[in-house]
Amino acid sequence: MSQYFDDLETRSADARADAIAQDLPAQIIRAQGLSGYGQTLADVSPDSIRSIEDLAALPVLRKSDMGRAQGEAAPFGGLTTRPANGFAHVFQSPGPIYEPGGDSHDWWRMGRFLHACGVGADDIVQNCFGYHLTPAGMIFENGARAVGATVLPAGTGQTELQVRAAADIGSTAYAGTPDYLKIILDKADEMGVTLNITKAAVGGGALFPSLRQEYADRGISCLQSYATADLGNIAYESPAMEGLIVDEGVIVEIVTPGTGDPVAPGEVGEVVVTTLNPDYPLIRFATGDLSALMEGDSPCGRTNLRIKGWMGRADQTTKIKGMFVRPEQVAALVARHDEVTRARVIASREGESDVMTVQIEADGGAPEGYAKSVVEALKLKGRIEVVARGSLPNDGKVIEDQRSYD
Repeated sequence: MSQYFDDLETRSADARADAIAQDLPAQIIRAQGLSGYGQTLADVSPDSIRSIEDLAALPVLRKSDMGRAQGEAAPFGGLTTRPANGFAHVFQSPGPIYEPGGDSHDWWRMGRFLHACGVGADDIVQNCFGYHLTPAGMIFENGARAVGATVLPAGTGQTELQVRAAADIGSTAYAGTPDYLKIILDKADEMGVTLNITKAAVGGGALFPSLRQEYADRGISCLQSYATADLGNIAYESPAMEGLIVDEGVIVEIVTPGTGDPVAPGEVGEVVVTTLNPDYPLIRFATGDLSALMEGDSPCGRTNLRIKGWMGRADQTTKIKGMFVRPEQVAALVARHDEVTRARVIASREGESDVMTVQIEADGGAPEGYAKSVVEALKLKGRIEVVARGSLPNDGKVIEDQRSYD
């Protein structure tokens, strides 16, 4: 079994940039032909968008935008290049939001991750992701087919039957959420059944180090991926286990929450993804998740960008004194002053009253000099603290709720 899924994983930076310079304009042209984008891309010259840096000039597409578009043009909001009956599957996620699905080779790009897990033609994958309405089960099944593995479409629940099937069929690999494998293994111990699972490809939840170690102690190598129902696989872990490597079929940016402005490498921000899938050309789709870019290449030899993995949610909208304060309002506050680099809104309580404190990173200046801007941008009065550049935490938060709800 080859170490890599294909040659794309080990391309030089120049070769990858050249490919992006060809692929991005073609994807912009596809998107411009779709009603779901309306006029947002109408004035964009496709040839002007040829790099990751160029994408920053385009608007961000948010889940709320998708929901509105689907309400106007069901089921996919005019964001696909095929009609609903042109896809292999139609899925429904909470919202509801509808997603298309294809069954062609590695349509969801999950094969690359499964290959990194060591899953191949000799394996039987017990796929414990759900098959009901949502796409996770089919995403991993499509990936298993891409690496030639056999699939047991187990879904979730019925743990005793899961154990019996794994033993009778001889499952060698698990796909599912990180914690459900432990439930199966513990049930197998209770039943006195020995399983042959030695590989685990997990996602959809946090893989805590203690849980990974427990699997390792049982002789199971466990790696994680980061995927969404809209985009398929975004990034995946390799055996090096140093961050998540961005998939070759997407372009990932990390931006300040509430904006489309890229942050510096290492800074925490919102994950924004442009997919190169010609059937579903999502351009600068905001996932709502927080992460950070890692510098350098993975020790495994794969050369694409790496992210630190899931670090929380970017949607920090918080109600203070009966008014919603949103990340984009905080971004608007920062934009009003050239000397301000970042700002953070803190919601707290004093007695039975809400208190809003606005921390502003700047090179000096009196707090009262920002009072008018705070009211105009946030629609609320609050305490203002001017703090030194670089002193605010690098956690991606622009709104922090310190109130206790116990």
